[in-house]
Amino acid sequence: MKDKVKDCMRPGVLTCRKEIKIGQVAVLLDQHQVHSLMVTDRDGRIIGVITDFDLLAGEWLSADPESLEVMRGLTAGDLMSSPVASIDANASVKEAAQRLIDENIRRLMVTEKGKPVGVISVSDIVAKIGSTERLERGKVGNVMSDAYLVCRDKTPIISAARAMTSAGWRSVVVVNANGRPLGVVSGLDLLPACVDDGCEEMTVTEVMHKPLTISINATLQEAANVLIEHHYHRLIVIDPAEPHSMPLGVISTFDIVAEMARPDSVWQKDF
Repeated sequence: MKDKVKDCMRPGVLTCRKEIKIGQVAVLLDQHQVHSLMVTDRDGRIIGVITDFDLLAGEWLSADPESLEVMRGLTAGDLMSSPVASIDANASVKEAAQRLIDENIRRLMVTEKGKPVGVISVSDIVAKIGSTERLERGKVGNVMSDAYLVCRDKTPIISAARAMTSAGWRSVVVVNANGRPLGVVSGLDLLPACVDDGCEEMTVTEVMHKPLTISINATLQEAANVLIEHHYHRLIVIDPAEPHSMPLGVISTFDIVAEMARPDSVWQKDF
């Protein structure tokens, strides 16, 4: 893949002021269906980035009313990460992928002549991979995560949020008593709860989204195509002989980018 960052970035940068409350940040993330916003100061300069995972890390879903009130008073400036990781628009996609892997982040702000012009994320790179048809593909089973976070369908969302935060996972798979996957709860799914009173009474089934499954024998090309088509970040991996049994694993956009960045990967052969 010899493309440059500017060839697969998303033009434009979604921003929010550092003074806005995290509840407002949640509304903006939900409205735009994105995972992050760039945070600006009063002069409009980008000074940080806030993500859905930052909101979870703040544990604003606390069942303690006093703690919840304190968390609701926090602003984007309080929880943002700074400085913002950036990359030049003319850099290679290979370099961007390696940066994401090395720095364990999901996005980079793209600059041109020192000015922000867009954002490139893990999913953007996966989309570029999916549009390349002549590359060989490995199998889902070769790169999926065999271990994943799971909970029962009656689990409170507060418990799920705390588990995701402590484990460092961005999602949890929801299963029934027989292990059948019912849905997935991501940080984005949890955001609307921050503006609702009584969130401590909600269960994961009230906020989860429909799971998308893929066979362990499917190719990475097929997995990338499904992720792109549905704008999902992860797929549940199943055994096609027992599709309703406990999932075999999870494959995410990050797993595919990690495979792409490996020195011996087919995506590196032309470099």
